[in-house]
Amino acid sequence: MKDCNQCGKCCIKYGGEDLSATKEEIDLWEIFHPEIFEYVKGEEIWFDPKSGDRLKKCPFLELAPKANPLEANKYTCSIYFNRPEDCRLYPSLIPEMIRDECEMI
Repeated sequence: MKDCNQCGKCCIKYGGEDLSATKEEIDLWEIFHPEIFEYVKGEEIWFDPKSGDRLKKCPFLELAPKANPLEANKYTCSIYFNRPEDCRLYPSLIPEMIRDECEMI
């Protein structure tokens, strides 16, 4: 398996309503990371803090700056060390990676 090339396919595909966080993660965000917790509604994640609408993508997925405009897009996670377990455990199965066209294969 190759190293992750930060293509963002997994984050773009699952970053919206397909993603969840544990109660423990949400509780920790509330105490230690209010900037993440503001995107939580009840026990679900990634809602616009102003409108309350569910976001279509993770608000913490960022397009990395390019040194060369011809380079492929690369993405970063601004909450990488505090990201949900769903994110930390991806990918879990080769068939999942194939289905998602993961570039690590």
